[in-house]
Amino acid sequence: MSIPVIVLHIVVSIALILIVLLQTGKGADMGASFGGGSSQTLFGSTGGATFMSKLTTAAAIVFMVTSLVLAYMSGRTPADSIMTDSPPPVEQTTEQTAPAAPAAVPQQTAETPAPGTPASGE
Repeated sequence: MSIPVIVLHIVVSIALILIVLLQTGKGADMGASFGGGSSQTLFGSTGGATFMSKLTTAAAIVFMVTSLVLAYMSGRTPADSIMTDSPPPVEQTTEQTAPAAPAAVPQQTAETPAPGTPASGE
């Protein structure tokens, strides 16, 4: 479903670029504003909506609709996946061992002074 929409989107975008480039600019009618003969038209110096401006509007609408459709389709997660055929991962079982006994703490003897205390001979 997405391939035809992508192809339509690309074709419309190229067509939109070409249609806009083929149109005459607003500067071409600048002479009409200074008293040229074409300023006496019904819709002003720019004239009515030409075929090219209608074609530009239609191409822009199709471009926007295909953009929205592609954005909607890319946001959805696919229902099927290539990973559904793989078996579920095997859980590894490990034996629970009793916690190890804490290490024996050496006891202070008379021969070794406790840390931080001065030796008896000094």
